[in-house]
Amino acid sequence: MEKISNIALENKIFSSRMLMAFLFILIVTSVLILRLYNLQISNHDYYAEEALGNQMRTLPITPTRGKIFDRNGQIIATNQLSYRLTLTPEKTKNIAKTLLSLKQLNLIDEDDIKRFHKNRSRYKKFHNIPLKHKLSEKQVAEFLVSNQFIGIDVESYFHRIYPKNDSSVHVAGYVSRMSKKDKAFYDKQNYLGTAFVGKVGIEKQYETLLHGTSGKKQIERNVTGRVIDTQIIQAAENGKDLYLSIDLDLQIKAESLLKGKRGSIVVVNVKNGEVLALVSTPTYNPNWFVNGISHKNYQILQTSKDIPQLNRAIQGLYPPGSTVKPMVALAGLEEGVITNHSKTYCPGYYKLPNVKRKFNDWKRSGHGVVHVKDALAQSCDVFFYDLANNMGIDVIHDNLSLFNFGSKTGIDIPGERGGILPSKAWKKINRNEPWYRGETLIAGIGQGFMTSSPLQLAVATAALANKGQIFQPKLLKNIRSPNQPIKEVEKGSHAQIPIKNIQNWEDVIEGMRQTIYAPKGTARRLNKGLTYTLAGKTGTAQVFGLDAEEQYIAEKLDERLRDHALFTGFAPVENPQIAIAVIVENAGSGSSKAAPLAREVLDVYFEKQTSY
Repeated sequence: MEKISNIALENKIFSSRMLMAFLFILIVTSVLILRLYNLQISNHDYYAEEALGNQMRTLPITPTRGKIFDRNGQIIATNQLSYRLTLTPEKTKNIAKTLLSLKQLNLIDEDDIKRFHKNRSRYKKFHNIPLKHKLSEKQVAEFLVSNQFIGIDVESYFHRIYPKNDSSVHVAGYVSRMSKKDKAFYDKQNYLGTAFVGKVGIEKQYETLLHGTSGKKQIERNVTGRVIDTQIIQAAENGKDLYLSIDLDLQIKAESLLKGKRGSIVVVNVKNGEVLALVSTPTYNPNWFVNGISHKNYQILQTSKDIPQLNRAIQGLYPPGSTVKPMVALAGLEEGVITNHSKTYCPGYYKLPNVKRKFNDWKRSGHGVVHVKDALAQSCDVFFYDLANNMGIDVIHDNLSLFNFGSKTGIDIPGERGGILPSKAWKKINRNEPWYRGETLIAGIGQGFMTSSPLQLAVATAALANKGQIFQPKLLKNIRSPNQPIKEVEKGSHAQIPIKNIQNWEDVIEGMRQTIYAPKGTARRLNKGLTYTLAGKTGTAQVFGLDAEEQYIAEKLDERLRDHALFTGFAPVENPQIAIAVIVENAGSGSSKAAPLAREVLDVYFEKQTSY
């Protein structure tokens, strides 16, 4: 009986073990079936792509950047076919060892290695990360002969170049490597394969037009990581070519006149606001930035007291000095404070009632009795002291604001500053101080708190020339899309300054004409040999204030404390075409240092007109 009982127990244990084994096999089989279903059916496309991941990749195609031309088709910025060395982290087993080997072959240097590690986090592991741009033909040949590096490739690309080097740099700007901020700002999909973007000037203002639209390509690699086939999925659309209003001949002439000086020359079209020349000196070479500026060149720019990267034409703010007198005179005439027959006696100084301080005229012996045209032609300070005192600062402010002083002009490049047009309210807000009568006097001759940019002066002078039409200055003139004809862009906006009496405008313009042609005109030396008629205004702006009885002697001052030289003008007087503003920092007299430069630029313009 005991033996039978043991057999039954053993059978029971065996049966339970068989059942457990069966259940275990069933569960495992079910899991395998489910997993197989998941791999082969549910997620087949995903895992198929993953399986081909080391073989097939979809990469962006960077479009060719659009070119920049002047109004006559002269090249300002273009592209040049070049080669770069790249590294794909996914395909490179030992990156440190590979970089060292490339360095030993003189294909890269320590700066390239540092730059690679700095930029590596910005790319995905399967992207080709640039190691070195602008490889020489010798370097390309040496690399191809060695052919020993897996994951290292030589790629062709279009390299941005500025053929005129530093010419027009403050207009065109430059491109440089994308920063994290750039990557966050621009469309990530469209900029996936882009390494460079515009940083300043036209390159930045019209970045999206110049960039174009990225495409897509599929590449196939073999087991060693070499690309064996490429298929275009979506072609890239190249960037648009931009034609600027700049006349490169005028631009280069103006730059040559300011060479070795700090200053600016701006020329605008009186009839539509197009900018024909926009010069700021000193300049710098935009080609330095394209592939990353060297430490040496960066230090040169950062330590220079002359601040080459400052675009003085739109960012330099200076006291306008006597160049603002035509607008002040017009305000007095339009407001009825003076007439064209009103006369003021100038003994060489001006005194407010019950005030001891003298406000000196630039001509210590005085101008005698002058009316508004004489005052403009001879730049009589006393006439404008008296006029400003009678008008008051707020009337001056309201009238000069019509000419866009104190506001940005809206030119189509970034970084413009608006300057200061003072008033009682402005001083209370910004200085928390009351306004004083003496400050009104010096505002009347463009000194004190008032500041403006050379561009603002050119735009205001153009508005005076065309009798009240104030245009938004524009640099972009035409656009050409790939395989399309050139198309003209919309002009900038414009407004009409209210006119109470057109004769007032004629009188002011006549005063500016007499500046050039009258026997006592401050710029009378310009009229010799003129082939066109010219109206202008000279100016000398103080860098710092003098005491009432102190005499200005330039030779006794540090060069950077000397007066700025200014000139504004337009031509021809009878049918104005262009207006110009010139400022030469710390040069002294506007009539001797700024006006002759304007004459040379205008000569080039009118010589070109007669040659067409």
